[in-house]
Amino acid sequence: MPSPIDKISLLKTPAVSSGVGQAEATNSDFSKILKESLEEMNDIQVKGDRAMADIATGQVKDLHQAAIAINKAETNMKMMLEIRNKALSAYKEIARTQI
Repeated sequence: MPSPIDKISLLKTPAVSSGVGQAEATNSDFSKILKESLEEMNDIQVKGDRAMADIATGQVKDLHQAAIAINKAETNMKMMLEIRNKALSAYKEIARTQI
């Protein structure tokens, strides 16, 4: 399964002469990929939280798998925060650009 970053990089930017229809399709593709990525991240976070709760209550069946789920959730959250920070930085840079 491709990662969210791979999905975004597969998007093709519309050519200038392609018209509004293709630009709208690309925007909807981007929003769809973004929504899917956020849902996937949420699922990973839920699994990590469940693994932490199982460890805390002593119901963990496989400690190694629980540790992997927790680490995966943490890494995924860090990646999404960096993506957010880069997007905000790009937005601020565009906003500062004088026309």
